[in-house]
Formats: sequence, C-alpha cells, structure tokens
Amino acid sequence: MIQGNILRDAMISASNCLAKAKHSVDELNIFPVPDGDTGTNMSMTLSAAGRELARLDAPTVSETADVASAALLRGARGNSGVILSLLFRGFSKGLKGKSEANGADLAAALTLGVEAAYKAVMKPTEGTILTVAREAAAKGRETAEADPEVSPVWEAICAEAEASLERTPELLPVLKKAGVVDAGGKGLCIILRAMQGVFEGGAIEEGEEAPAAAPSKSVSAAGSFETEITFTYCTEFIVGREKGNTRDPLRLRAYLESIGDCVVVVDDDDIIKVHVHTNDPGKALSEGVKYGQFETVKVENMRIQHANAAWVPEESAGPVVPQRAEPENEVGFVAVAAGEGLHHLFNDLGCESVVSGGQTMNPSTDDILNAIQATPAKVVYVLPNNKNIILAAEQAVPLADRKVHVLQTRTIPQGISAMLSFDPDASEEENLLNMMKAADNVSTGSITFAARNSDFGGYSIKEGEILALENGKVVFSDTDIHHATVKLAKSIINTRKITGKEVNFITIIYGQGMTEADAEAVRDAVQAKAGDAVDITIVDGGQPVYYYFLSVE
Repeated sequence: MIQGNILRDAMISASNCLAKAKHSVDELNIFPVPDGDTGTNMSMTLSAAGRELARLDAPTVSETADVASAALLRGARGNSGVILSLLFRGFSKGLKGKSEANGADLAAALTLGVEAAYKAVMKPTEGTILTVAREAAAKGRETAEADPEVSPVWEAICAEAEASLERTPELLPVLKKAGVVDAGGKGLCIILRAMQGVFEGGAIEEGEEAPAAAPSKSVSAAGSFETEITFTYCTEFIVGREKGNTRDPLRLRAYLESIGDCVVVVDDDDIIKVHVHTNDPGKALSEGVKYGQFETVKVENMRIQHANAAWVPEESAGPVVPQRAEPENEVGFVAVAAGEGLHHLFNDLGCESVVSGGQTMNPSTDDILNAIQATPAKVVYVLPNNKNIILAAEQAVPLADRKVHVLQTRTIPQGISAMLSFDPDASEEENLLNMMKAADNVSTGSITFAARNSDFGGYSIKEGEILALENGKVVFSDTDIHHATVKLAKSIINTRKITGKEVNFITIIYGQGMTEADAEAVRDAVQAKAGDAVDITIVDGGQPVYYYFLSVE
C-alpha cells in the first residue's frame, strides 16, 4: 500500500524528472515549426502540481490526488498538457476518499483517467499519449487480478507504457518515416517511471534548480521548488454543505481565483474543502459561508512562517493576474495573441481581454480563465487562434462563473475574421454559426523558420530554412523570406480560385524583425499577381517567431 505522502513525493519527483528531460522530448516533435513543444508543455503543466503538492503535510492519497488534479487543470498548457491533466483528473476520481491505495486501486484510477482523456478529445488519434496510457492501464488491471500489490502492478504499467511507446510508429506513419516515437507518450513514460522510483522506496529526484538555503518544513518534500509569496495568508476551511443550497462550488473557486492564488476547491455531497492564498482572508470566509456552516477554519501568515524558518524568498511582485469583473455587459471577448500590434488590433475589434500567447507560448487554462473572469460580460466568446490552445481554453469553460463559448479558431486571421463578423443584434447561436463560418472562409498563410532538421510531408527540411505554411500545412521551404511570402500568397490565391472561392481581401501581418518597408514590398508583389480589384492591407502585428501571417478571403 502507498500513503498520501508517498504519492505526493512520487508526483514531485516525476515533475523534476520531466523538467530535466523536456528538451529531449521536444526533439521528438516531427513538425519542424517552432511551436509550443510537447515536453515543455507537459513539464510546465506538471510543475504546477509539483508546487502545490510541496505544500501538503501528511495528506491522504485522496487529498494528494485532488490537489494534483486541481493544479494540473489550472496549469494545463497545450494539447499534451491538457491530456495529462485529464489523465490525472480521472486518476483523482478513482482514488476519491481513500487514505491509502494498492496496485489495483492505482490501475483502476488510471483507467478512469484514460476514459476522461478520450472523452475530451473530439477525434482521438491512436499512436499518441492516449494509446500509451490506455494500453498501460489495461496491463495494470490485468496484473492486479493476479497480484494487487503496488510493485508488480506499477511495474507492469511502466513496462507496457514503454512497449506501447515503441509501437507508436506502426500506428502513425509520420512517426515511422521520421524515425521517432510519439513525444507525448515519451513524456508519460518518464512520469510513470519516476513515480515508480518513489513507490519502490527511492528518494525524490532533485530538480534542476535547488535553492541555496534549506527550504522551510512546509516545502521539504519538494526540495527544488522555490516559493514566491505574492499573497500573505494561507487560508483553509471546510464547509458542511446545507441541504437545499444549490450554489455551485465552481463559483466559489472562481471568486477565490479573483482574490488570490493557489486555489484548491474539492467537494463532495457533504463538504467543500478550500485552500487559497490571499491578502484578505475575510473575503474568502465571507464567500465560503454562503455555501454552509464552517466545520474548520485555519489562517496562517506565510511571511512569518518563512521568516521563522530562516528562509527568505526573493522579493517579487509575481505575475499580474487580471482582477475579476462583474458581468455587467451582455457579451464580451477574449482572444489569444502574441505581439503588441496584434494585442492592439484585437482590442480595437472589441476584445476586452487579450491573453499573451500563441506559437512557442501556449497559455495555461488558468491564464485563459483569469481573462474570462476579467471580462465584464454575461456571455464571453473565447478565440484561441491556435490549434494547440483550443483544448486548454475549453477546460476553462466549467470553471468560469459566466457563460463561455470557445470558438475553434486555429489561426490569427481566423480570429480576426470571426470578430469582424460578430453581430450584436443576432442571437448567440447565430453569432456562433456566423463567426465560425467567417473563420472557415479565411485562407491562412504563415512564414516562419524550421526549428529542427526534418523529413516532413515529403520535404527534406533543414534547421533554419524558411517555411511556408498554407492553412497549417507545410507547402514548401525556401531560403529567402520575401520570396517565400510572395510565393505563398500566390499559392493561396490559386488554391482559392481552383476551389471556387473568391479573393477580395488580403491582409499582410508582419512580425518582429520585419519592417513596414519589407511588408510594402511584399504587398506590391502580391498586388501585381492578385490584380487591382483585390484590397490589400498591411498590419504591424509584432508577433514573434512568425515573420508574416497572410489572411486571404
């Protein structure tokens, strides 16, 4: 049997191991575009749980899993990070109410995680982390029937995960052609093996950056997690749920997020257990009592605790978290974009909140949730503008205290067109339909560089070459940015004409490293091809990584 502190230490060790291996996992990505990489996203997601788990003292297995699940949900980044968070969300449900767990419990819990992850992905792809997790869980259940102890079951889970990982190229031809295994599956294997080390009695794997001074007792389990105190009071309470009180605990979580951080809200039919760091515990308690009578209340000054432990954190204001706004307006908008120019553009189009992120910078579910909560509207439309951010945005929907619609915008041009098509006099359903129709009508071009050598889509691509993408697919590589951009624009125009789509407007969005003169030269060359009847606009997007975005509609 394993106890809560063992599961806590196992997950912290897994977080540290993955942080060390994240770049090697990133290198398994076959798509050469410098986007948010799998290893980095999974590591950042798991580290969110590591920081919270380090604060637990003598938890049960159930409490450990609940805290990890909540932190992973908020910290999830990119599709791989969201899937990882879903695996552990189901895992926590399987361990609900348990003070300790055996191997059979762990295998059953992992199975629930697999089911949760498959349900959340619209079109599950085999040969990915999903396959690795599913086959590992099945082997764990099979082993538990003969021997339910932790050691044989978890060894079977790890061994099958690694065997499944080696089979991923047979399920995904693109992996086989590139000579690699699935990156997300590799990350999961690292996590499972690291957890096994602690289950077997090993020490916690040291993190990359251990603090010079000894940590306080409250974080001794982590060893490698440094704490920045932004909010002074650690506030914890348990509320006994009153019969007939229909208030949703998710609303309590949303409110606490607006006045603090490190929020954990765990509930069942009888109680609501709350943990939050805040500068005003009175507000947290006043909100909590609306859900029932207090059973326990604890408020501790973390600054005094750290001073008494002779451990002084670095002075830091911490990240700026948008403050919750009352939903006064009927509708509001949140967009994800990188680059000052694009921020201003989406603001001008009516987005109250713009989350910094996109390529190489996938925001977390918590980042998107904070932006939603800061939007003073009853109904909030979210435009992720990147295929690797959509899942994280969708995880924020049930956490918000207002109605949220996530549009499936996969590119910046799609997001812009969707915003332009919004009609304040139309219904929600009409706007959702019209906004996505407008987004789907846009052809998107992107000019960036190859982050790694790759044999992808029939192209032999060398690191540093200029890549041209049409609607997210690599269509050619080049050595000159100007030539590649003009060639891509011509390709998109020809594709639209072949498919019977009109070309009336082209928007050229130039990024960091490109000047207005560069963009004007591209515009003139494209205008010569498109003809004078096509209206071409230049926008200074200031986006990193991508030299140009092209929007053709």
